[in-house]
Amino acid sequence: MRRIRSTIAVLLAAALLATASPVLAKKKKKPAAPVPVATAGSKQPDRELYDKAMMNLKHGRLDVARLQLQALLNTYPESEYQMRAKLAIGDTWYKAGDSASLTQAENEYKDFITFFPTAPEAAQAQMRVADIYFHQMEKPDRDFQKTVRAEQEYRLMIQQFPDSPLVPEARQKLREVQEVLAERQFEIGQYYVTRANWAATIARYQTVIDTYPLFSKADLTLLGLGDAYMAEANKVRTFKGPESVKSGLVKIYEDRAADNYDKILTRYPLEPRAGEAKQRLTAMRRPLPNPTRAELAENQAEIEARAPVTLRSRALLLVSRRPEVLEASRVGEPDMDPPKPTLAPDITKQNIAIYNEVVRPGAAPGADGAAASDAGTSAAGATPAGAPPRTGDAAPKLEDVPATSADSSVGLTVTSPGSSSSSTSDSSVPNAAGSSATPPSPAGVVPFTGIPGTTAPPLADATARGSEPASASVVSQPKGAALPSVGPKDATIPAVEKPVDAPNQVNEVKSSGATPTQSVAGKKKPKRAKEDKSDESSSKDKKKKGLNKLNPF
Repeated sequence: MRRIRSTIAVLLAAALLATASPVLAKKKKKPAAPVPVATAGSKQPDRELYDKAMMNLKHGRLDVARLQLQALLNTYPESEYQMRAKLAIGDTWYKAGDSASLTQAENEYKDFITFFPTAPEAAQAQMRVADIYFHQMEKPDRDFQKTVRAEQEYRLMIQQFPDSPLVPEARQKLREVQEVLAERQFEIGQYYVTRANWAATIARYQTVIDTYPLFSKADLTLLGLGDAYMAEANKVRTFKGPESVKSGLVKIYEDRAADNYDKILTRYPLEPRAGEAKQRLTAMRRPLPNPTRAELAENQAEIEARAPVTLRSRALLLVSRRPEVLEASRVGEPDMDPPKPTLAPDITKQNIAIYNEVVRPGAAPGADGAAASDAGTSAAGATPAGAPPRTGDAAPKLEDVPATSADSSVGLTVTSPGSSSSSTSDSSVPNAAGSSATPPSPAGVVPFTGIPGTTAPPLADATARGSEPASASVVSQPKGAALPSVGPKDATIPAVEKPVDAPNQVNEVKSSGATPTQSVAGKKKPKRAKEDKSDESSSKDKKKKGLNKLNPF
């Protein structure tokens, strides 16, 4: 009886569990996700088109994605996805990577910034524009136009969107860009060092120090700048001049060199070139500066933030077109307002100003930067009488020229070779009455008045007799008298005599019992006997056959 009761109880319990299991299953089932209100009433075709375009963009189907995004812009001008679609079209060109596509991507990003300047995505668009030029940068010794544009675009991004979360990344990339530009200026300065062009060397090194203080080789640049000033001082020592002037110039250049060595010990005290700077200052007998704790901490942070340069990175640099930026600083503020670069002509003008200041202390330079005139030279006033005109004097006017006498005339004298040139008169001297009087002829001078029967020998006759031709000078002649021609009266050129015919040339051969071989007109020239060239190896006279062609001997 008990067994029957227990069996009935088990069956009832099983029946209760079977009926309760569907209810429990329904309670454990998760509730369905709520249907968005926007999709309940419509299918939102603009959203579907945008999602398909993003899927194609993700999988590299750039052309299809671009067409779908353009269709979205043209078909749904009031869609909420207009801004995203405009930015995504620029991304399709950016991911293509070629030169033409990157140019088109820049145009799309610039248009986006123009239409949506306050949108959060505008900072991203400007960042992409800077990245376009960043990825096109080349090594420091190549074209640097892309590098300069990348620096400009990163500065623009930081200045226009200072609150964007992309600003730290933009700052770091700006430091890397400036590392490449500083390396270029540094290498050009090293080239001028090899040419001993110290003005150009100082200009390049000074530009690096003023514009790129975070440069990884700033200590080496300062050391080279100091050495360039020391080279200028050594060059001054070789000049010939007053020792006071030379010592003044040397002191100025040595002071400038010491200033650059001091900057290494104060700004970059932990860099490798700090020891060399100490040695140079000690040799110059200058005091050694001590860096502060802040300067030591700043330099230590810069060194620790640099990425390590490995052998793999060096090997990749040999085959890559991209510049190496591993040593670029990761801390510090990049230069946002670069100063004007220093040029070699500016350094030359500074050297001239230094020289003028040492030679003439307190002298005011001219408008063109030249020094003032010497103390012995008169700064103002007319040219002294009898002195040659100076540079810058005004040309005399025609009305200032004194009028000559009415009856003054020009003449000619014949001076013998032995006479003194100082006793010859160059012009007639007017007397007190205003008329010209012929000066007396000195010894050895025969006046030539142009009257027939004169005793002066003509120049042609003097030359014919083997004597030196007489020199002519000016004497007085009556006004209106014509000068006669100098030379013999009979100037007829004699006829050219015909030279005597030369005798016929006869070739005589002196030999015993042998008659010379003469060519007779009308007969052929006898043939030359054939030479035996069997011993010669010339291929021109004797062609080789068989294996002899391979024998070089």
